[in-house]
Amino acid sequence: MTTRTRADLDSIPAYVPGKNFPGAIKLASNETTPSPLPGVQEAIAAAVITANRYPDNGSTALIDALAQHLGVPREHIATGCGSVSLCQELVQATCHDGDEVVFAWRSFEAYPVVTRVAGAVPVQVPLTANYGHDLDAMVAAITERTRLVFVCNPNNPTGRSLGRDELERFLDAVPDRVVVALDEAYFEYNRSDADGITLLEGRPNVVVLRTFSKAYGLAGIRVGYAVADPALITALGKVHIPFSVSALAQTAAIASLEARDELLHRTDGVIAERERMRDSLIAAGYDVPQSAANFVYLPLEDRSAAFGMASAEAGVLVRPYGEDGVRITVGDPHENDAFLTFATDAETVAVAGVRRTA
Repeated sequence: MTTRTRADLDSIPAYVPGKNFPGAIKLASNETTPSPLPGVQEAIAAAVITANRYPDNGSTALIDALAQHLGVPREHIATGCGSVSLCQELVQATCHDGDEVVFAWRSFEAYPVVTRVAGAVPVQVPLTANYGHDLDAMVAAITERTRLVFVCNPNNPTGRSLGRDELERFLDAVPDRVVVALDEAYFEYNRSDADGITLLEGRPNVVVLRTFSKAYGLAGIRVGYAVADPALITALGKVHIPFSVSALAQTAAIASLEARDELLHRTDGVIAERERMRDSLIAAGYDVPQSAANFVYLPLEDRSAAFGMASAEAGVLVRPYGEDGVRITVGDPHENDAFLTFATDAETVAVAGVRRTA
């Protein structure tokens, strides 16, 4: 007997993580270079003792800590196995087969995957000429079948950020029946006035997603959270995979919140390095959009794959995106220097097809 699976699985793209191999400098996955703080490591180690027990499925202590940190009632908060799991739960909670999910493209690689896994239809709206969200076009793309809109802010992989006024106008233009997910995975690196949680009041169709994977340095433990109207939080709970937020993840997240001032101080160094990298690349002739995240983006179009391969051969792993561009995570200064040495070399500049400035 032949094993039978869904006939449409062949058409669903698999999520492709950043590459890794021993000895290479990895600037492909937007990870935080420093390890968790010693106090966070100690909390994780202590939690291992109770690994024989199931975690609290309601993440009670973590939600209490988040409610205090964010200044919102606890019934407005849900947790997930990273914010990407919450993205999938949102699609499952809002969409039937054939319903539509609107998002910018290019944006987070998981959006079309989680949309199609749920049987929904992805509607990809091209970015603007400066690699940001075309909010007017996204509103125009909403139809009677639209159930969910993702807005990645700052946008991954281009780094562009939307301001508060832009978001307010957009949210007011979206029909109340459509859920809007403000995906703020890189919120802690963004120095604009955009804070999705301050936009929730009076907008029960809006949900904010954040993660501990980036600025808090817990990418390997997997924990994120959603903030929204209690009705949306209840809906997420109905499609949540039981016990998917481990006890280690909950403990690590609570310890990270307690150490947040020290952890978030690290973001200032990342931002300084991000601007140094951008300035150096621009001086070498590259087009580099302004970024509000922990990475920079090179819109190299059909030269992206060749650039990524050449960088890997030079010992630095970056993330090419088809024929759109290449994303480079901001690492430690010596790692960034290694990339810049490669990227500004005359042969690399020729591969990238850019023109050196005088």
